[in-house]
Amino acid sequence: MKLIGSYTSPFVRKISVMLLEKGMAFEFVNDPPYEPGSRVVELNPLAKVPVLVADDGAVFYDSRVIAEYLEMLSVAPAFLPVERAAALRIRQVEALADGVTEAAATLFRESKRASEKQDENWILRQRGKLTHGLDALEKLAQEKTLLNAEALTLADIATGCALGYLNFRRIMPNWCVERPALVKLAERLFARESFARTSPP
Repeated sequence: MKLIGSYTSPFVRKISVMLLEKGMAFEFVNDPPYEPGSRVVELNPLAKVPVLVADDGAVFYDSRVIAEYLEMLSVAPAFLPVERAAALRIRQVEALADGVTEAAATLFRESKRASEKQDENWILRQRGKLTHGLDALEKLAQEKTLLNAEALTLADIATGCALGYLNFRRIMPNWCVERPALVKLAERLFARESFARTSPP
């Protein structure tokens, strides 16, 4: 199994954490899609990572699709409940965490543009998504049902990668203020070997 991505992508990290937690052997190929000479587009027409090449040569892209494929292999531990309705609720929290990550990545890219070319309204919209998304995740983390429960799920992994990305890119550095449940969840996740080994350089 081969995972193609970049060391700084939170979506690649999500898949790396899943593979490490499941103890599945894989080769990591560092191929940032924005670098000259990247071959990612040969496997994913959208030229985005992660891309997973399965042992039988099948190619999967988009972190949610890859996560679904890994769960289909039935390698323990499972990160989704067997019951489909319960799994869907976990997937929705994953989508929420991924949305927070996407907003943070958008803000990071916008910050790299010349100040006179930055779109202030666009920046405010992304910051709003971040604030509302993090508030919703904090509420879920406090409830300890779909997030921050006893067993590690895909919702936890996606949330941990989102929070890790906020820290790494220094986007909204005060995210932890008045979000104690998310802070505790982050501390618990970042102490795991899978998160420690995938921390961006």
